[in-house]
Amino acid sequence: MASGIGVTGKVGRCYPFWVELTKCAAYAEDKTDCYENYEDYMECLHHRKEFARMVEISMEQKKQEADAKAKANEGKGFFARFGL
Repeated sequence: MASGIGVTGKVGRCYPFWVELTKCAAYAEDKTDCYENYEDYMECLHHRKEFARMVEISMEQKKQEADAKAKANEGKGFFARFGL
C-alpha cells in the first residue's frame, strides 16, 4: 500500500485516501482531527457502509413487494392469502 502501486501496476484504488490520511496525521495536533480521512480510507478498503446500505435497500424492496402483494390480495377472500 505504501508504494501506491496497485494489482494492475497503476495507482491503487485506495492510495489517494491513504495519502490524505498520512498528510493529515503528519500535521494534525490531535488524532481526532483525521477521523474523517481515516473513515474514508477504511471504507475504501472494506466497503462496510456500502454493503450495509445495499442490505438496507434490499430489505426495503422486499418489504414494499410484500406490502404490494398483500394489498393486491386484500378483499379477495380467505384463499387469496394462500395464492389460490
